[in-house]
Amino acid sequence: MKNFGFGCMRLPMKDGVVEIAQFSNMVDRFLAEGFTYFDTAHGYLGGKSELALRDCLTSRYPRQAYQLTNKLSTNFFNIEADIRPLFENQLQACGVEYFDYYLMHAQTADNYQKFVDCGAYRIAEELKSEGKVKHIGLSFHDKATVLQRILSEQPEIEVVQLQLNYVDYDNSSIEGGKCLAVCREFKKPVIVMEPVKGGSLVNLPDEAKEILDELAGGSYASYAVRYAASLEGILLVLSGMSNLAQLEDNISYMKEFKPLTPAEFVAIDQVSTIFKKQDLIPCTACQYCIDGCPMKIAIPDLFACMNAKQQFKDWNSSFYYNVHIQNAGKASDCIQCGKCETACPQHLEIRKLLVDVAANFENK
Repeated sequence: MKNFGFGCMRLPMKDGVVEIAQFSNMVDRFLAEGFTYFDTAHGYLGGKSELALRDCLTSRYPRQAYQLTNKLSTNFFNIEADIRPLFENQLQACGVEYFDYYLMHAQTADNYQKFVDCGAYRIAEELKSEGKVKHIGLSFHDKATVLQRILSEQPEIEVVQLQLNYVDYDNSSIEGGKCLAVCREFKKPVIVMEPVKGGSLVNLPDEAKEILDELAGGSYASYAVRYAASLEGILLVLSGMSNLAQLEDNISYMKEFKPLTPAEFVAIDQVSTIFKKQDLIPCTACQYCIDGCPMKIAIPDLFACMNAKQQFKDWNSSFYYNVHIQNAGKASDCIQCGKCETACPQHLEIRKLLVDVAANFENK
């Protein structure tokens, strides 16, 4: 298994449907270059991710040709009796008899106790003993002290999936660097998610572009992915790729991976400082907040408009705001129920932010 994996939360889509032909081509290229790791979850793309993997990967290649990770997500079970039927449904949806890695999904201080009370960690061990899971892990979205508690109480955990990128490394909300240190303390290898922060580290401010352009060493995404892969204790880095061009770019620098040079680390630090000065909404567009929203507000899209207005100060952001609310709720439609904040891996104060968004784009 190489140090680069295919995250299947942002697949090529058209009219709400996965483009099977393009995804199949991407799978073929990925495997042809020696990469074998794929990551999904039951809720990704409203269930379409698992099915697309069955159509484009597992039905077309022998089982030993790839590693497949799936996750137990909190919004798909309420009691212990729900877990095994859900797991069997995931196997069927993906078209496999076992998962190489099965992760307790998006663990936080708020949902961890539910997993414990429902016996999720124990059931995962049972599934491993039955050969239906090869390795048990967790994906994590909270402070380092919470991760330390979980790893202390659940020694069976073999791997931790962390949000880690050069902007979030020292972020007091994400604590990427501190969480990585905890994993090192417990000797748990790390799978990196969101190395490009939902695309934010590709859409750079002009000042940041100038710094990386001077290096003349690759795409903006390449610096973000290589940064994560250069850190100590990293098993592999995931990238959510939505077209063949993104895949080809990632392959170009991860096929023969070279860690960042000292000069590149200095440049990345300068770019990170520029981002911190912008005061943008640190949304990664994971869309976890949308599923439970009773007003059907396209929260990540509206936040992207807000960030674009902050960055570029042009008319485009207002135009696209109106596009995004044509068939969905406006920011001002928020009823302050808080379901979005419970689901948000970034721990954003979404309700307050939507008030700001409404003030900037509505009633003008």
